[in-house]
Amino acid sequence: MRRLLCCAGVLFLIMPAGCRRSQSDNVAATVNNRPITYAELEKNFQTQITTPQEGSSEDQIMIQKLELLRTLIDNEIMLQRAEKLGLMAPDSEVDAKFNEFRAPYTKEEFERQLRNRKMTVEDLKLQLRRDLSIQKLFNREVTSRIPLPSDADVTNFYNQNKASFNLAEPQIHIAQIVVTPRPDPNVHNLKNDKAQNPEEAKRKILNIQARLQTGEDFAMLAQNYSEDPNTAQNGGDLGFVPESAFAKASPELRRLVMSMKPGEISPILPATDGFRIFKIISKEPSGQRELTDPRVQQTIRETLQNRKDQLLKAAYYEVARNEAKVVNYLARRIVEKAGEGTK
Repeated sequence: MRRLLCCAGVLFLIMPAGCRRSQSDNVAATVNNRPITYAELEKNFQTQITTPQEGSSEDQIMIQKLELLRTLIDNEIMLQRAEKLGLMAPDSEVDAKFNEFRAPYTKEEFERQLRNRKMTVEDLKLQLRRDLSIQKLFNREVTSRIPLPSDADVTNFYNQNKASFNLAEPQIHIAQIVVTPRPDPNVHNLKNDKAQNPEEAKRKILNIQARLQTGEDFAMLAQNYSEDPNTAQNGGDLGFVPESAFAKASPELRRLVMSMKPGEISPILPATDGFRIFKIISKEPSGQRELTDPRVQQTIRETLQNRKDQLLKAAYYEVARNEAKVVNYLARRIVEKAGEGTK
């Protein structure tokens, strides 16, 4: 028996690496030994990535799959943390969010939305459970730990940025969500979510609009999905825009922005580089805004809290990745295949 065991050990050592990898043939990656299968990756790819543009090479498609797999890995890391802390969303919360998601549509429209996204009701509820659970995780581990800005913090911010509160002309505080038809490597939203072509961009902006209509937070959706590298991390906040700046915009856009009230969200607006959705945060007349103005104090407190929230979320992601045991078999396979081609 000892000789047999020794022989078995020798055979394992000399066995070709490909044989030892057989257990990962169906697994694209593992997170703390929990698998993400190629079937899951392909299903998400079909759901989130439309038919590749004509002329797309196999390498380009594989890059998309690697980016998607990275997102699935990050989501799995966060989901496991939510599970460990007992923060998984219960059926009641999932059903409530599902009903909110479905409410704007007729039965036929909702079924068409699911078909367009290549999803079933079960798929959607699973996604909602994951999203709600991860949001509960962030609320507990990040947002709840952010101290409220002190009066001194507000005063210091005002004194350092006093000029920005002196409005030479009426201004509009506006935020935006941007979706483009081409992936930009400079886009770093929280979900690492990028539309790959015009069809996917249209489907993505329609989905964002539907979620806004159910009452989801504009800033959070911008942080998660907006493809504007300059504003996504700040919840899409463009700051105060002088009314005169809209003189260069199309007459339709100018009329729309001027007619909207604070808190209102625009319809989807086609643009040369994709689609936009705007939110009017406030409209301010010209003149110096003093620190005693409650709106000034609220703006400063929200700005300070949003900055801290984004910083802590980014750091939390990095810490979670460092502590997780991740094996990306797809990436390993690509590297090994490239090595074989040079021999």
